Amino acid sequence: MKRRHALALTCAALLPLAAHAALKPGDAAPEFKSTAALAGQTFAFDLAEALKKGPVVLYFFPKAFTQGCTIEANAFAEATPKFAALGARVIGISHDDIDTLKRFSTEACRDQFAVGSDPKGQTIKAYDAASLLPGVANRISYVIGQDGRIAFVHQGSDPLRHVELTLKAVGDGVHNKR
Repeated sequence: MKRRHALALTCAALLPLAAHAALKPGDAAPEFKSTAALAGQTFAFDLAEALKKGPVVLYFFPKAFTQGCTIEANAFAEATPKFAALGARVIGISHDDIDTLKRFSTEACRDQFAVGSDPKGQTIKAYDAASLLPGVANRISYVIGQDGRIAFVHQGSDPLRHVELTLKAVGDGVHNKR
């Protein structure tokens, strides 16, 4: 438990160092596919396919089952019906292996949204979400419009702000502006 707490504090301390690196609104969202879990079941997530159905809220989180990541997943789970009512899908991405994320998708995500495994960090790197710690992503959230462009980005250590601000961005229709 102490190790997880220390990791969470270290991650939070490193976040400002990479704040300048985030993709910006208007940038093309890097395409990706991921082995993902929803309600404990694995499936192949494809960003291009998901965007055909509406905007995508893509958030990166440091490590499954750490305090901040669990808080964030719980909050996204509670907000998922609101995102769905606005036509948006939510997916979280971390370095965690798929077996860990199968459990996390049920326990923390409450079977409400998908979490994708990126053990080699390719998607994390493509979205400028890599931290200075190996195997840990920065906490950063994107709204990707159906046009495949970044519509909104938020980076910061407060997990609840990610949910609040991405929901507001989707509700304000930032993903429809061109």
